[in-house]
Amino acid sequence: MTDLEKHVNQPGRAKLVKKVREKINELGITYIYYQFISVTGRVVGKGIPADHWERTAEKGFQLVYGATANLFLDRHNNYIGYGPEAMELVGIPDPETFVQLPWDKRVGRVFVTCFRNREERKNPGGHLTSDCRGNLRIFMDEFKKKHGLELRVGTEPEMMWLTKNEDGTPTGKGFSKPFCYHIDQFESLRPVFMKVIEYAKAMGLDMIQGDHEDAPGQLELNWTYDNVLRNADRLSTYRQICAQVAREHNLIACFMTKPFMGVSASGCHTNMSLWKGGKIKLNKLGNKTLPGVEEVFSYVEGGTNTFMPDTKDMQLPGKIGLQSIAGIMKHLPALTALGSSTVNSYRRLWDQGFWAPVYADWGYQNRTCGLRVSAPGRFEYRSVDSMHNPYLLGAALLKACDEGITKKMKPAAPESRNIYEAQKAGKDVKKLPLSLGEALDRLAEDDVIKSAMPDEMYKVFHWYKNDEWERFLGATTQWDLDTYLDCLP
Repeated sequence: MTDLEKHVNQPGRAKLVKKVREKINELGITYIYYQFISVTGRVVGKGIPADHWERTAEKGFQLVYGATANLFLDRHNNYIGYGPEAMELVGIPDPETFVQLPWDKRVGRVFVTCFRNREERKNPGGHLTSDCRGNLRIFMDEFKKKHGLELRVGTEPEMMWLTKNEDGTPTGKGFSKPFCYHIDQFESLRPVFMKVIEYAKAMGLDMIQGDHEDAPGQLELNWTYDNVLRNADRLSTYRQICAQVAREHNLIACFMTKPFMGVSASGCHTNMSLWKGGKIKLNKLGNKTLPGVEEVFSYVEGGTNTFMPDTKDMQLPGKIGLQSIAGIMKHLPALTALGSSTVNSYRRLWDQGFWAPVYADWGYQNRTCGLRVSAPGRFEYRSVDSMHNPYLLGAALLKACDEGITKKMKPAAPESRNIYEAQKAGKDVKKLPLSLGEALDRLAEDDVIKSAMPDEMYKVFHWYKNDEWERFLGATTQWDLDTYLDCLP
């Protein structure tokens, strides 16, 4: 059988397809968004009436291959990744992701896995390698089969709520004042974040905490960690929710890394750990009818956390944790291209007065390093911002950990000093790439991290991001005008 046929006929899927039909009927859903994730993390796909659920679950739908690159043109007016002569992908829905949209309960949403067209002469019905979500599932399963371990991830997505003019353009101001952790400023955005939390809970996110951050209008809301694929799905869902709430409150939900200089940027620290075993826990939402299949409202919990200290030193992870740190440290330059994936990302890294993670070092609770052990049993990858694609980064982190564990690598000693003071004392610490162009060069040299983007995935990513970098280099900005317009005579 082809990859597509294997996916459609995998054990237990037919039962899940029936469960979705039961939910469609129970909830009165008449329309469904079938969505996947593009190279930049954008949500793309099609809408199909719910009457056609069974047929679509089996046959899928077709969409141009170039949708995986947002169907964008490069600066030479060529479609990125795939030309107009390319065939169409087949999107097969994953019924375990089906949930109702809380802002319009007539509409459901389901993620899909993408495959090559059935009529392709080469590898018909094969996995579409430019499907970043499908790739992550494959790598997660391979990692678990090889090591018996599951990567669990919790993200800290910062973003800003900006005001806008009557014509919809941004005013250049955040809704609130840049006072970190101030409840008064948090309260000023209460109608907004309470609506986000309401929608998030209805779509399977177990919200646990939130606060006002350092920048104008900047909030961070967190949910319970889970395996790397489901957390990526929830981050994508969270972004969709924020966009909807922004429409309702006449604001802009801004995930751009650094719209303002002189204040903190929007990071998305990624906390990770590797586990053996565990079980699925269902978040039942009290006595309410679940507005989706149970899998959406479930989390994995328990088991053995292999990152927990195995010596009396509670600041050092266990053996597998140290090996994983060594793998990630080796590949930090290439990983930067995925965690800091836009030109604007590097405004964050240059503005070092705001704890920017620009140094390739690690330590316990040391925020001046690119990687820190944030608590016993987990560590935090810090050189990642809110514009990143969590499916690409998750796959790359799995590859880095795999090398560290397989080769039994050992990291250098952790740094307990402020990294700037350590440098003054003579420590030689390498900086991470400080531009998108440099990061792309480091990625091109790193076969391990590139293996997380197999075949067409790397081609599409490099084409898209290199074009973004070249467009920036070829653009005249307001800075150019301010600096050079009146410089002569």
